[in-house]
Amino acid sequence: MKLDSLFRKKPLAAYNEDIKTSQLKRSLGKWELTAIGVGAVIGGGIFVLTGVAANQYAGPALALSFVLAGIGCLFAALCYAEFASILPVSGSAYAYSYGTMGELFAWFIGWNLVLEYMMGATTVAVSWSKYFVKLLHLAGLNNVPAWLVNDPVTAREEAVRLGLKAPVFSINLPAALIIWVVTYILLKGIKESAKTNNIIVSLKVAAVLFVVVMGVGYINPANWHPFIPPQVTDSSGVSHYGLSGVLTAAGIVFFAFIGFDAVSTQAQEAVNPVKDIPFAIIASLIICTTLYIFVSLTLTGMAHYTSLDLGAPVASAFSAIGLNWASLLITIAAVIGLISVMLVMLLSQTRIFLNMAKDGLLPRKMFAAIHPRYQTPWRSTILLGTIASIVAAVTPIEKATKMTSIGTLLAFAMICAAVLVLRKKQPHLHRPFRVKYLPLVAGLGIGFNILLMLSLDKSTWVRLVVWSAVGIIIYFAYSAKNSNLDKA
Repeated sequence: MKLDSLFRKKPLAAYNEDIKTSQLKRSLGKWELTAIGVGAVIGGGIFVLTGVAANQYAGPALALSFVLAGIGCLFAALCYAEFASILPVSGSAYAYSYGTMGELFAWFIGWNLVLEYMMGATTVAVSWSKYFVKLLHLAGLNNVPAWLVNDPVTAREEAVRLGLKAPVFSINLPAALIIWVVTYILLKGIKESAKTNNIIVSLKVAAVLFVVVMGVGYINPANWHPFIPPQVTDSSGVSHYGLSGVLTAAGIVFFAFIGFDAVSTQAQEAVNPVKDIPFAIIASLIICTTLYIFVSLTLTGMAHYTSLDLGAPVASAFSAIGLNWASLLITIAAVIGLISVMLVMLLSQTRIFLNMAKDGLLPRKMFAAIHPRYQTPWRSTILLGTIASIVAAVTPIEKATKMTSIGTLLAFAMICAAVLVLRKKQPHLHRPFRVKYLPLVAGLGIGFNILLMLSLDKSTWVRLVVWSAVGIIIYFAYSAKNSNLDKA
């Protein structure tokens, strides 16, 4: 293989041909696309990670952490929007990198997007399982066997904490089963999936607004002082609060923003992708950031940040003031709402696989097979559902979360670099949406995402390196030899 072939680029004309020959139905308008973005973003992050971020790192300044994380994501969102207006095809960062950075870069990004979408869905499935078990407890069902709702590692840790014997066998069955429910919905078709998503997103946004409207009357301004608690260092040398704590919390709640780029994977099913994709990407990010700021201010105003529950902070904040009925409603909304996050994540992953298969980088018979009735990539959907359900059943949520974050951060940094490269190499290319001050925006996007990657622990980096190495091996063993560009 020649070295030049590693950097061969997919011609822009080939993307236009993909659009013409697409078998996917164009049925999504700009608000349905926006709902997909909101559906992907609002989920485990706000229902779970707000407790950890406020309690241990940012205090009332959690709202500021959300602003910082949102600004960082906005840099990547603007770059995504420009690319989406130029290349209105599904495939997200993979497709954009293929047309600018070359085939090996594109494969590397596409392979690591699995960490964002499939592992993201897995993380949310585990989070969903926790809320589902909480809902069972609220309903009076307290005898659910721990070995049936926890992965082996978590079950063992729980047994040690309670002074019990560790179970011989353990599986997170609810997490595995909900993945299959979502897989079935996706098999039925994009319009049906979009309708389901729209209903769930409406419920989820209503729940978030409910938290703000109901909670505002119980805010005690004294809980906001000091807004940025003074920095302290615990016995293990870990720093909490202060400005460094706000930055650490921004890295934690970054997970709450993962998913806005999922809009770009639906380009071939959008009615007017050139205009609607950029609109939906930016709109969904602005909507979610605004909701996050209001929720964080409400939670830290209702309860002192040191008393916020780490597992279910939103529901527990209402339970603490005696509003158990509100806690029940929020838990129900979380159980239903998290489904839409998994729906969008797995939907996006199958569309990326579809594009990679159409480019010859993955087997067509498996990943590009479209169902004659439902017009969905049914084989890859079933395969993805199978793998995701197994991983969700046996993986601790903290490991899944970190892998999701590092894969996403890498993709965001690469897409910022790619749009900058394309602007310099093809300055006269028609861009319906054009980012102003692109060198600054892209530079800040790259720097921000790399900085957050460096903040992750060594074990996460080791897993990323191993995962990437496996991807590179597959590329040289199969993809490079079967690429459409190799046959051109």
